Amino acid sequence: MAKTNQILVERETYERNGKNYFTYFIRGKIRDKDVRVAMVPPDRGGYAVLDIVFGNDNQVPLTTTPFEIKDEATGRVFKGNTYSVVTTDEAGNAFECKIKPFRNSDKMLLNMLLK
Repeated sequence: MAKTNQILVERETYERNGKNYFTYFIRGKIRDKDVRVAMVPPDRGGYAVLDIVFGNDNQVPLTTTPFEIKDEATGRVFKGNTYSVVTTDEAGNAFECKIKPFRNSDKMLLNMLLK
């Protein structure tokens, strides 16, 4: 049976050196244990893009896009997902930013949540 629950990327503020910043994460439950998966943009400039995508919201849906890459030399096929957050304004304009799990452990947790 396929999962129908929508996974949300959340943000919350934290203070560091007298400045406020956002942290991005996904909350979930795996085997009755609450987990928090840290998510980041692909580069440091992506935080400004995430601010635009989130706008005034503190939660937006996670979008997963499957991919397949075939190594021509070996014939081996690599499969996985890319992740992004997408929102739309009142005029129908879409705003998107790619995101990724922060650490390998975050990637493992996200894979568990997606199953």
